[in-house]
Amino acid sequence: MKTFSAKPSDIDKKWVVIDAEGVVLGRLASLIAMRLRGKHKTSFTPQMHLTNNVIDINAYKLQATVN
Repeated sequence: MKTFSAKPSDIDKKWVVIDAEGVVLGRLASLIAMRLRGKHKTSFTPQMHLTNNVIDINAYKLQATVN
């Protein structure tokens, strides 16, 4: 079995819309970072730039918790 390594022709960039209403700030940050890095894709290759475009709506309605 060979290891898959993505090529520039294999990259499929998409727009992702994330609704931040009621989401905790830290969880939102990690979700956006994962989407920007491309780690949610099955074709994830660390050395390739698989970045999606992320739009965050309702950011003023997110939750900030203090411990």
